[in-house]
This record gives sequence, structure tokens and C-alpha cells, in this order.
Amino acid sequence: MGKVVAFRTTARHDESWAVVTSTARETRIASIYPTRTAAQADCEWRNRQVAAYRNFLERNEIAIPHYTIRPYRRADLPRAWRPLPALGFLHGQS
Repeated sequence: MGKVVAFRTTARHDESWAVVTSTARETRIASIYPTRTAAQADCEWRNRQVAAYRNFLERNEIAIPHYTIRPYRRADLPRAWRPLPALGFLHGQS
């Protein structure tokens, strides 16, 4: 007779966590991570970098990005998607 093995419930394999950047003009996916913890850590780091450069951004009239996280399926990523550099907003790539 076979054994019954209980499996822990895991996240769907096609779902990841995205760090999303929003400005007044657009919303883009900055990076994706397999876990919420990793995405949250990156999101917090990016928001700290924005805070550190806030005066510079305001003086140069650069839209200030705001980073958040949300669940995201890799299948929904645009084919030509590339991660944004962490300080991409300094080069107009927010």
C-alpha cells in the first residue's frame, strides 16, 4: 500500500514579484524576483536611492520615480523587456 505524502502549498511557478517604477508619465517594471522578500528588499533600496538624490532630481526637473512591488507573471513580460539599472532615473531611464 502506498503512503500519502502531504506537500506544502507553494506559489505558482509562473508568478514572480515585480518591482514597478511609476512616474507622472509612465509605469514600468524595473526588475523581477522569484520571492516577495527579494523584491521588497530591492524596492526599499531603490526608494532609499531616490530619497538620497531627491534634491538633484528636483533641481534638474526630473520626474521622481516611486517604486512598489506587485505579483507578476513572467509570461506577461514584454518580449524586449530588460531590467532597469538601479539608478536608471539619473540617466532618464526611470
